[in-house]
Amino acid sequence: MKSLYFFIFVSVFCFHVSAQNAEKIKWYSVEEALKLNATAPRKLLIDVYADWCGPCKKMDAETFAHPVIAKYINQNFYPIKFDAESSAPVSFAGHTFVNQGGGGLRKTTHQFVSALGVQYYPTIVYFTDKVEMIGAVPGFFHPEQIEPLLHYIVEEKYQSISLEEYQKTFVSELKKK
Repeated sequence: MKSLYFFIFVSVFCFHVSAQNAEKIKWYSVEEALKLNATAPRKLLIDVYADWCGPCKKMDAETFAHPVIAKYINQNFYPIKFDAESSAPVSFAGHTFVNQGGGGLRKTTHQFVSALGVQYYPTIVYFTDKVEMIGAVPGFFHPEQIEPLLHYIVEEKYQSISLEEYQKTFVSELKKK
């Protein structure tokens, strides 16, 4: 019986330690990402979300928390998490954007969100390492749905073929786990 308790304890402990060591996305502010990009260029990924958005929370919990997705994003992008209703000013591309809301109970959309062309949450906006917009992709994505899109962007295949064509030959890292 003692060996059974020991086995359970070791199993729970090992699971807890491995869960703590799982890769997590290192999110940056817009300013932090731009500063890093100036010295070591990478593509930018801006996750535009709202606190009240259920699909946004689900994407954080399921997609962005997936270790393969998190690792790939950390290695290839400066990921930015941006609250669409934030009150903090944002400097981007020579402009300063603010939220002109009155601060009442009803939150308003930040000017930066409008400048990005975002109308739905969640939306991921992709930029080149030269901070030129590649595109904005709205909606919730499961890990197996976002993985080929991330590779498509990083490999710059969007310049030569459609995402649909790219997906025909894409080999997923998720299936190897």
